[in-house]
Amino acid sequence: MGQAKTLVVIVLTAAVILGALSVFTVDEREKVILFQFGEIVSTEFTPGLHWKKPLMNNVRKFDSRIQTLDTEDERYLTSEKKNVIVDSFVKWQINDVATYYTATGGDALRANLRLSQIIKDGLRGEFAKRTIQEAISGERQQIMQIITEQANGQAKAFGIDIVDVRIKRIDFPADISDSVFSRMRAERQRVAKDLRSRGAEAAEKIRAEADRQRTVLLADAYRDSEKLKGEGDAVATDIYAKAYGKDVEFYSLYRTLNAYKTTFADKGDVLVLEPNTEFFKYFK
Repeated sequence: MGQAKTLVVIVLTAAVILGALSVFTVDEREKVILFQFGEIVSTEFTPGLHWKKPLMNNVRKFDSRIQTLDTEDERYLTSEKKNVIVDSFVKWQINDVATYYTATGGDALRANLRLSQIIKDGLRGEFAKRTIQEAISGERQQIMQIITEQANGQAKAFGIDIVDVRIKRIDFPADISDSVFSRMRAERQRVAKDLRSRGAEAAEKIRAEADRQRTVLLADAYRDSEKLKGEGDAVATDIYAKAYGKDVEFYSLYRTLNAYKTTFADKGDVLVLEPNTEFFKYFK
């Protein structure tokens, strides 16, 4: 009886092991290759549970999600024979898993190395056709588009799709950067000096114009005041003349009394004159 139970346990265990060796699962984020004695049998598997022949078949799984290749900074020559340092990255994913496995052995590192060389060759060719100004600003988007299309054509041989190629940064080498910054600094200083000289010239013009207007205003004001003063004196003289003509004796008395008041304004004032002078005629 004990031997029968042991046999049943052995059979059940073998069945479980055989069943475990006969099934495999496919995740929606994976691509799978089914091998039979090292030969590719099938790659068409939908996500879920699948069967395989124990001991005869084996399965390799690969990540089907978009992956990123962040390339190292590389130095390229422009059409002006000037060096630029370019930092870029590539987005790629497996398209044909069988071709991918055949071309790279399923090694993502090997795939990245091949893609990196393709991208570097493409960038080298595109930068060689353009000036620094065109590469940095004018045609940067066009370069990335061309490289994406060219790399896609070559990456098909590896079973890979290039989703996107992006240039993160374009820099000058340290020695060129110092020279460029020096030129930029000198240019900014020249512009600042020119602006300051223009400002000083404009300030001088404004001050000269203000001084001229001040002189004109003062001259006009003095002219008008003298004119008014003359008109006032003329009116006063006319009034005095008319008043004098109406009563000469009274006007003479009035003028003499004002003269007395002015002359003897202070009690200590002393005037030495003969009594019979014209000045004292109204004292008689």
